[in-house]
Amino acid sequence: MTPAIRQYLVITGNYWAFTLTDGALRMLVVLHFHQLGYSPLDIALLFIFYEFFGVVTNLVGGYLGARMGLNRTMNIGLFLQIAALGMLAVPAAMLTVPWVMAAQALSGIAKDLNKMSAKSGIKLLVPDEQQGTLYKWVAILTGSKNTLKGVGFFLGGVLLMAVGFKGAVVSMAVILGLVWLASLSLLGQDLGKSKAKPKFREILSKSRAINVLSAARMCLFGARDVWFVVALPVYLHTVFDWDFWQVGGFMASWIIGYGFIQTVAPRITGHQQGRSSAVLWASSLALMPAAIAIGLMVGWPPKVVVIGGLLLFGVLFAINSSLHSYLIVSYARGDGVSLDVGFYYMSNAAGRLLGTVLSGWMYQSYGLEACLWVSAALVALAAILSLRLPERSTVTV
Repeated sequence: MTPAIRQYLVITGNYWAFTLTDGALRMLVVLHFHQLGYSPLDIALLFIFYEFFGVVTNLVGGYLGARMGLNRTMNIGLFLQIAALGMLAVPAAMLTVPWVMAAQALSGIAKDLNKMSAKSGIKLLVPDEQQGTLYKWVAILTGSKNTLKGVGFFLGGVLLMAVGFKGAVVSMAVILGLVWLASLSLLGQDLGKSKAKPKFREILSKSRAINVLSAARMCLFGARDVWFVVALPVYLHTVFDWDFWQVGGFMASWIIGYGFIQTVAPRITGHQQGRSSAVLWASSLALMPAAIAIGLMVGWPPKVVVIGGLLLFGVLFAINSSLHSYLIVSYARGDGVSLDVGFYYMSNAAGRLLGTVLSGWMYQSYGLEACLWVSAALVALAAILSLRLPERSTVTV
């Protein structure tokens, strides 16, 4: 086993462990506070700082990764997630809205430090001429992460029913603490540390390709989260009368399937990875939420329309996401890669922030159909933006 593969496995293992807790925590917060009587908009507001600090963390985290090394930023992310879980393990009377928002802010910082470090680290482990290998490694990391996030959703629902909210967060904090201790000794020192110390003003990208791709990514993830974060779990619980483990199970299945499609995306998209592929797949995706909304408006069976439609949406979204994840790592510079990747995932976090706010507000005010129409419009905008991306050379997949 080569040193590069060993480091890839350590990075992936860290990312997997973190993702399990992140997915479980999101489902725990949504279902627990819905159970306490919070409105969809109130629940969405609990995640505002999570997403807002994700924007800030990605922007500044890329700079820190280039200055400090990606091993340090990844380990800091793991530690902050343990601290966030600990904050939520307090007595129920202390779980006020400001306290939960602060814990979510810490979790948002942790999540995006971890993601930025993992995605940037892969760029440094694969020679630049091996673009096919890079695409596969990014697809495997991204897809497996989302599969485990789906498992985390299911785990969150099960833990809430089995041991309650406090028991769930305590058990996750203990397990993640063991992972953090292992990472401190196993992860390579100074991974991704820039040879030329970057200046703080360099956190903003000067590359047209990265700026365009970042804008498209913001629209893409806003389109997902406008229905996925708050609207869909509440809809399944209130309209379909599903209990918590059923809601968690469906959300988990969606993410697991989505993650699997991401891992095989290189086989689906073929050899050409650039503007034409990004436009094609985004255009196809934009049709799905519009079709689901139309199906609900004309009175087709809601379970068939929503469940079937969102499963198809998941397939197309996974291909778009995997293609974008490869393109940013490929477009990024070699020295100081975390600066470009951090800027890109800042836009990703901005899209999630937009989608989270819209998810609670649109669903509470206008229903699931409105969320789906907004989703279709955002994906269409992502396709239009992708027209300005440069083409990449053909790569072997």
